[in-house]
Amino acid sequence: QVQLVESGGGLVQAGGSLRLSCTASGRTFSSYNIAWFRQAPGKEREFVAAITWGGGTTYSTNSLKGRFTISGDNAKKTVYLQMNSLQPEDTAVYYCATDRTPYRSGVISAPAQYDYWGQGTQVTVSS
Repeated sequence: QVQLVESGGGLVQAGGSLRLSCTASGRTFSSYNIAWFRQAPGKEREFVAAITWGGGTTYSTNSLKGRFTISGDNAKKTVYLQMNSLQPEDTAVYYCATDRTPYRSGVISAPAQYDYWGQGTQVTVSS
């Protein structure tokens, strides 16, 4: 049984920062890419960032580069999303998910390619 648990969400003022954590269990952590997605009310789930298996490479959506940074700690089986200069439009539920294919080369941004998801953590940015 694969389990992903997110934490670190909350309410923050515009310009503030948050760090989200995603801790995995039940799967060889270092064999699968892990991604962060977000979903705002009434919108589709959106790819945010990903880190490749083994933590070798990171990817971020172009519009978020420079503000959001993904990182991982294999020993803790945890992936982080550091979010800086938060804006009201960043308000969403943030999810982490594992790629369904082990040792994938590169990153897929389509949610359908991820098979296990956390429960989500709410991030609310006030203006």
